[in-house]
Amino acid sequence: MNPSTVKSILRKIADKELSVGEGLKALQSLTYEDIDFAKIDHNRTARIGMPEVIFAPGKTRDQVIEIFDKMAEIGSDILVSRADKKIYANLKRKHKDIKYYEAARMIVKKGKRRKPVYHGLVAVVTGGTSDIPVAEEAAVTIEAFGGVVERIFDVGVAGIHRLLSARKNMQKASVVIVVAGMEGALPSVVGGLVSAPVIAVPTSIGYGASFGGLAALLAMLNSCAPGVTVVNIDNGFGAAMAALKIIRKSNSGEP
Repeated sequence: MNPSTVKSILRKIADKELSVGEGLKALQSLTYEDIDFAKIDHNRTARIGMPEVIFAPGKTRDQVIEIFDKMAEIGSDILVSRADKKIYANLKRKHKDIKYYEAARMIVKKGKRRKPVYHGLVAVVTGGTSDIPVAEEAAVTIEAFGGVVERIFDVGVAGIHRLLSARKNMQKASVVIVVAGMEGALPSVVGGLVSAPVIAVPTSIGYGASFGGLAALLAMLNSCAPGVTVVNIDNGFGAAMAALKIIRKSNSGEP
């Protein structure tokens, strides 16, 4: 629980900006809310800077909607990942201000709380057009939580001149997320061109011997370029959160 947030709530109660009941509800929301099938971590923003994200696969439509409603009650930013249009259509009946990003398969609702504005560009680079859904998952996540993104798509090593023409834009970035399938060579090339941290995202795109992204994952883990880190296959969201933490830390001025 963030002490400064608690003090702010108590001050609002003392100044009669909040009723005792409203203040109690706000304080309770600073920990987690148990709704039987889920324990919603309302305090995650205070701890790590970004709220809990709803991962839709494996949950029923009703479960996603109930979690969404509870988070909306306290004014949180809400992101639903790997969501389909049916979930979006159901949520849209009650929450008119939500937006669906089809390529990213994400639903976004902007909360009432002021989001930090991060200074520093994140470049999201793809090897091919087929990698765009994973890249968009990363890009939409970053933008939803206050970051700035430049998309550089379809610049894979099969046409290296395309990548080199985007070199200046990549060099402006504070973090570069590189999304690629097939043989997964692109992050190593980018890692040799930029001074920023490179987060590599292997995708499940490729022919049979790519083994659903395993070949790209192993290639990225064996990168000879310094400063390349790797997240799991198709994990654009994980790459985005890592990038946001890097940007957030650099913005804070903390050692």
